[in-house]
Amino acid sequence: MQLWVGLGNPGPQYAMQRHNVGFMALDAIAEIHRFGPVQKKFQGWLQEGRIGRDKVLLLKPATFMNESGRSVAEAMRFYKLEPAALTVFHDELDLAPFRVKVKQGGGHAGHNGLRSIAQHLGPDFRRVRLGIGHPGHKDRVTGYVLGNYAKAEIDPLADMLGAIAAEADRLADGDDTRFMNDVALRQQD
Repeated sequence: MQLWVGLGNPGPQYAMQRHNVGFMALDAIAEIHRFGPVQKKFQGWLQEGRIGRDKVLLLKPATFMNESGRSVAEAMRFYKLEPAALTVFHDELDLAPFRVKVKQGGGHAGHNGLRSIAQHLGPDFRRVRLGIGHPGHKDRVTGYVLGNYAKAEIDPLADMLGAIAAEADRLADGDDTRFMNDVALRQQD
């Protein structure tokens, strides 16, 4: 069993913000792979389903980004999962917009959601880094991250989310390199 967590902030006012792209990725996966109904559990929203032969739980913490670790740790304890079973989908300033990279472990690079999860579980979990690009100056980061995607970004965003959902079986199988390659190829079409 795997736990896939999407990071974001709860509420409709945050739905299209760059910081919520982790939530968006999980929504796309749940739709394409026909996951079960949303349940309120672990201070968040949980959906159960299968990707290929793997049982996957999708969790969107409702705790706000800075407290995501509480929700994730509660689910990990309940299902008796090790950090190797955890994958976190999050926005990444240090990647070009709509680029997708998978990384095992590491620091939080100032990302409060990752920081919170690492405080509760340690840093040794897989991350799916969803590029949002950098606004150019550190003084503009907060407004940019908490800003909505621009109208011109909606099609590339949809392409990225669709590619992630379509190739999720590679991720579930642990073939991170093929997942990244296949997502990139789909985005070129």
